[in-house]
Amino acid sequence: MTAELGADSEVGTLRTVMLHRPGDELRRLTPRNNDQLLFDGVPWVDRAQEEHDAFADLLRGRGVEVLLLADLLAEAMTVSGAARMQGISAAVNERRLGRALARDLAVHLRGIAPSELAQILMAGMTFDELLAAESGEPELNGASLVRRMHHGGDFVIDPLPNLLFTRDSSFWIGNRVAITSLALPARLRETTLTDLIYAFHPRFLGVRRAYESRTAPVEGGDVLLLSPGVVAVGVGERTTPAGAEALARSLFEDELAHTVLVVPIAQERASMHLDTVCTMVDVDAVVMYPAIRDTLSAFTIRKEDTGVTIRGADPFLDAAADAMGIGKLRVIDTGLDHVTAEREQWDDGNNTLALAPGVVVAYERNVETNARLEASGIEVLRISGSELGSGRGGPRCMSCPVARDSVASPPVRA
Repeated sequence: MTAELGADSEVGTLRTVMLHRPGDELRRLTPRNNDQLLFDGVPWVDRAQEEHDAFADLLRGRGVEVLLLADLLAEAMTVSGAARMQGISAAVNERRLGRALARDLAVHLRGIAPSELAQILMAGMTFDELLAAESGEPELNGASLVRRMHHGGDFVIDPLPNLLFTRDSSFWIGNRVAITSLALPARLRETTLTDLIYAFHPRFLGVRRAYESRTAPVEGGDVLLLSPGVVAVGVGERTTPAGAEALARSLFEDELAHTVLVVPIAQERASMHLDTVCTMVDVDAVVMYPAIRDTLSAFTIRKEDTGVTIRGADPFLDAAADAMGIGKLRVIDTGLDHVTAEREQWDDGNNTLALAPGVVVAYERNVETNARLEASGIEVLRISGSELGSGRGGPRCMSCPVARDSVASPPVRA
């Protein structure tokens, strides 16, 4: 039986999730390009795949339907010529390649089978690979200065290694999907692939959009569904104030939220998204990096009868509890020792994925954080992430919940 699509919280029982199994796009990473492609190292891809397979199997073992992005992309392109054209159009950058090469590349891609095209759009293509593929197409390979001046190992289509983090390019709120706008050049094209999946795959036909941005950046890792109608949005390295405000107003117009908390976070790699320092682990509980517990603040945007109001900034924990209608939000720190807390925050100790209220998936290496979660009554399902974590993302980053059960309002706590 197919679960009803949508989510109204971070912790309702997870029914369906979209993951991306790491593939050849990770094999494109080298010491020369890994920084540009937003990885902190060059992962051992076979081991990363083993770790990801174990993650997916854990979810399936808990009754979660796992959808793989690569499969969805290939299937969408198989059933829809428009999906193929949309993917090709996003990959062929005339400004970077020049008109002649862009034309030849587009012609070549249009002749490729949907499954192979999907792989190229994810993993990229080098000039050498294009030349080899064109060997039977002599009418292509025309006059192009760009082609002549590039090295054979350079990319004519850039790989997308950050597809691993399916949370960022879309998120569900209510029974609608929000398509985001990613901030950094290395990730811009990810949203196009996600967009065409939701637009053309038979599984999602008829799904309405909650929000679409082509301008101000908003990334899904910055968006937390604290409770039904209450959304927190981090503003920092990736999501901008303009993006957060546009998202809030869109959610209000569609009556998907009544309160949006805009949360400033440090503009640095260690805290690139709100979910790197804070995630929900129960209907009334968060796991949080203790260094920011007392300083994290929030601007409260509300939909009122008279229009939209903005208040603050106020302490985040107080603002969140007030918006959720509870007396106090339980906070589980990731370690009282400063060094341990900093290490485990860097290793995605705060980036947990809730499978149900009080049940989360976490990286096994964050020993202190996991112990503190369990001491607070949270069931922790541990996975290995020695290679998956090289892109700075944990179980929440690697998962886009497509269907969750609705949750009841959190209990009122004194």
